[in-house]
Amino acid sequence: MSFADFKKRSQSSINELTKKIEETNKKESYTDDRFWRPELDKASNGYAVIRFLPAPDGEDLPWAKYYSHGFQGKGGWFIENCPTTIGQKCPICEANSELWNSGIEKDKDIARSRKRRLHYTSNIMIVSDPANPQNEGKVFLYKYGKKIFDKINDVMNPEFADEDAINPFDFWSGANFKLKVRKVAGFINYDKSEFESTSALLDGDDAKLEELWKTQYALSEFTDPKNFKSYDELKTKRDAVLGADIRQTTQATSTTAETISESEDDGAARAEKAFGGEDTEETDALSYFEKLANE
Repeated sequence: MSFADFKKRSQSSINELTKKIEETNKKESYTDDRFWRPELDKASNGYAVIRFLPAPDGEDLPWAKYYSHGFQGKGGWFIENCPTTIGQKCPICEANSELWNSGIEKDKDIARSRKRRLHYTSNIMIVSDPANPQNEGKVFLYKYGKKIFDKINDVMNPEFADEDAINPFDFWSGANFKLKVRKVAGFINYDKSEFESTSALLDGDDAKLEELWKTQYALSEFTDPKNFKSYDELKTKRDAVLGADIRQTTQATSTTAETISESEDDGAARAEKAFGGEDTEETDALSYFEKLANE
């Protein structure tokens, strides 16, 4: 580079440096635009109509089922996929089993706070989204929990003889799902959500359905072993978060927003991304911990 070029470049260097500073200071975004969530009003109520879509090309199931852990200790946040999803041992589950079987109620409370959380993820098409009509007709991923999966299972396996089984994931003979979100006793509730009568999606137009099918997202990534840390890696991180004592809990912090540290704020954002504020119910903690203890 000649000195003349160097001089010319130096004149614009402040703009380049300012841009670099902005990039450095910019916080990582934990929003995954592939996922859709119902927008709730101030009373935590929400409504939308969605259609669960069939398995994407090359996959067998229209949902991915997996577990994760998310909790905070003095050493920060622990937010990781649980390897029991893929049939591997998990140091968090083992520690929870030890706590649960200690016979001490306070230990059980700690185990509950660190329990593995059950998630399902499916492809959906938005039929109606009054809060965000621009989403209508688009394909998204939707993360949900046991409550909604039970409603899916109920229509696929009806309890009474006068009820016909429905495959809600079917393009032609499936059914729209009216998602009704309420806040009951301080918790998000989906009990009023229900399936409509069977109907063909997009009026059964095969050309449109094929185009829609090709835009679906792969679900295999949620159970891909490469997205799960090894037992030793998880144990090292667990020890860094909790220290040597598995009974360690988070340090006392002020409830005012001004006192929340940047690392805590980022951890909360990651937790929001991991759990999505959705219905992420755990499997029966008692039976699961007892099973671990007996193995």
